[in-house]
Amino acid sequence: MRSTRRFTCLVLALILPGIAIAAESAVADSAQRAGELLSADRAFAAASAAVRGIDGMVAAFTDDVVVPMPGKGLLAGKAAVIEALRANPGTADARIEWTPLRVGVSADASQGFSFGYMLERRADGTSVPYKYLSYWRCNEGTWKVLAWKRGRRGAGGTDATTMPPLLPGPGFDKGQAAGGAARDLEQAELAFSDEAQTIGLGPAFAKYGTRESMNLGGPAHAGLVFGADAIAALVGEGQPAGGSSVNWSATRVIVAGSGDLGVSIGLIRHNASTNEAAERPPLPFFTVWRRAAVDQPWRYVAE
Repeated sequence: MRSTRRFTCLVLALILPGIAIAAESAVADSAQRAGELLSADRAFAAASAAVRGIDGMVAAFTDDVVVPMPGKGLLAGKAAVIEALRANPGTADARIEWTPLRVGVSADASQGFSFGYMLERRADGTSVPYKYLSYWRCNEGTWKVLAWKRGRRGAGGTDATTMPPLLPGPGFDKGQAAGGAARDLEQAELAFSDEAQTIGLGPAFAKYGTRESMNLGGPAHAGLVFGADAIAALVGEGQPAGGSSVNWSATRVIVAGSGDLGVSIGLIRHNASTNEAAERPPLPFFTVWRRAAVDQPWRYVAE
């Protein structure tokens, strides 16, 4: 018995340091990939600020980029996005710059996200402040934006301090097939909406978020909104008790091969109680989701 215990202790003494080194190496690798994504976002921002017009900004987009645009729905493809942006004379002639505040990456470093503040310096001398969210895909070492949105920023000061990157949790297999994870994420989005109909919109946002969650906030908010509880208070304003004025679902889900980071793209529909409400067009959206560990459920992390 004592010999067996000594042998077990010896094996553990040999194995555990190797496990610790591997874990440290994985964290360092993820931190490096997050740094590369942050540098890419900053580089695109600097290039955009140096030119007038949208060319610098859209250079960051993939050809199959998706952009939710109120009044126009989900714009699919770079050409459609460029056409819509150029239809706004103020944007078409502006110098557009932005500052990323935080990035996050998947365990396999194939996908990531960033968010921050944007400024549109128009040719007439005025400036329009925005907040933005980008979902990125890495192809052969090059990061490009797969989904993007921005919203107006309200008056007031903001903190533009760079936040620590959100790195992957432990245990994710970088070679894992994403099919099952994508189905799970689609179901999580649907369950999120379904629960909002019964427990209320605010409580649902509290349940399906975490302290790491970020919401762009409305045009009355100067800054971003952080934490599930604060987001729940924001979206729950004016909502019916124990219910929701809207329901939603994903029409497309994209998940990293490691199964820990993904984006849901879809439509928000108004719960119609009158003919007028029924005629209101659906609102396009995309939400970034994350699993903090292999035994943890999908939770929204940026929207």
